[in-house]
Amino acid sequence: MKLEPLHADGVLLAELGRRLARCRLNAGVTQAAQAYEAGVSKRTLERIEAGESVQLANFLRLLRALGLVENLEALVPPDEPGPMDLLRMKGKRRRRASARRAGARR
Repeated sequence: MKLEPLHADGVLLAELGRRLARCRLNAGVTQAAQAYEAGVSKRTLERIEAGESVQLANFLRLLRALGLVENLEALVPPDEPGPMDLLRMKGKRRRRASARRAGARR
């Protein structure tokens, strides 16, 4: 299933849970072993795989145990201004966002 911006939170959580479960199964690891390696309870792992809401720290522990932390780079890319941005800003780093003007596009 392709993740879409208009999907409800529950749909997205369920899909992420299915994907994590598939990664775990492809690695041939039981829920108990995966939970132990990640430092979370087996019940927490079951909840994540069932698409229930859990703490972000527990989700990150499971990603780390599955070797998937590197994929977070695609989720939230690092702040790297382009060459033209650097010229405009004269090497300074942006500290805050400007207020939106009426009729401005996102």
